[in-house]
Amino acid sequence: MDQTTMPPRTPSADGHLPAGHPPVASGKIGVLIVNLGTPDATDYWSMRRFLKEFLSDRRVIEVNRALWWFVLNVIILSRRPQAKGKDYDTIWNRERNEGPLRTITRSQSDKLAASLGPKDPRLVFDWAMRYGNPSIPARLEALQSQGCDRILLVPLYPQYAAATSATVCDKAFDALKTMRWQPFLRVAPHWPAEPAYIEALANSIERGLSALDWEPEIVLASFHGIPKEYFDKGDPYHCYCYQTVRLLNERLGWPEGRLKLTFQSRFGKAEWLQPYTDKTVEALAKSGVKRMAVITPGFVADCLETLEEIAGENAEIFHHNGGEKFHFIPCLNDTADGIKVLEAVVRRELSGWAELG
Repeated sequence: MDQTTMPPRTPSADGHLPAGHPPVASGKIGVLIVNLGTPDATDYWSMRRFLKEFLSDRRVIEVNRALWWFVLNVIILSRRPQAKGKDYDTIWNRERNEGPLRTITRSQSDKLAASLGPKDPRLVFDWAMRYGNPSIPARLEALQSQGCDRILLVPLYPQYAAATSATVCDKAFDALKTMRWQPFLRVAPHWPAEPAYIEALANSIERGLSALDWEPEIVLASFHGIPKEYFDKGDPYHCYCYQTVRLLNERLGWPEGRLKLTFQSRFGKAEWLQPYTDKTVEALAKSGVKRMAVITPGFVADCLETLEEIAGENAEIFHHNGGEKFHFIPCLNDTADGIKVLEAVVRRELSGWAELG
């Protein structure tokens, strides 16, 4: 039997602990899915903590640190928490008293456990947020305490970017630095061209549009943007977004121009990847487009950027400038198709550790 597929053993060479040795849990395989994050509440101090952690990340904001410290702590964090708190309040899950991203990511983990867990009793599924709670260090420690000496880390970003996928790895590796007995870690690559992902996106578009009593003239595929400077420095995110849209359009069989890629959520005065979603929505409405739908393929779960920014703010922009019909197609979330995508990624990346059929 290949060593990589042998069942893990307890710490001693013959599989038995010496007399008096404290109990040691081992032999489990953890799967930790990680999304960006959400504040614990919508009040000023909760929002401030969340925004400070997020905007202090050097992968997210690549400017002079001394200057940025002043801008962040003196200007941004004095005003932005109130405004963003009001935005979050419009999408807040009142029943659970949490942001929808936390609700959906938990459900994704639970459904992965239900579908793949029975195939190998060693598997333990968990979830974390890069910013906010539950934190990556806390959940890695929790998995290790349950006996996970191997952990698959799955950043929930279909298209790699340094400010998303890479910063998840940064946080995980920082946590490993504090552990005397480190679990072995694998990181799942992104999946911009994964067949199950392209099929799931196409299905969601077809289902979403078939439920309407009107047909959109154009469908936007809106991705979260990054500063153009990051792209100029070599970040490949832009190319992966275009790869996904090209494959999606081929699967849909649509004529050129009906599915258009745009970038949303820019921040600050610097140039970001273009075309901008909000400016495109405005221009199309002004040009006479009356019916539009938008999908957000770069998000695996609905959150502020999809529910408030696209379904709310951009719908308002469209209607204000002459548009009549606007439809937001929800993210894959914890739907059957959405879970199939995550299953495909997890199955592939657990190869050699667990054979899931």
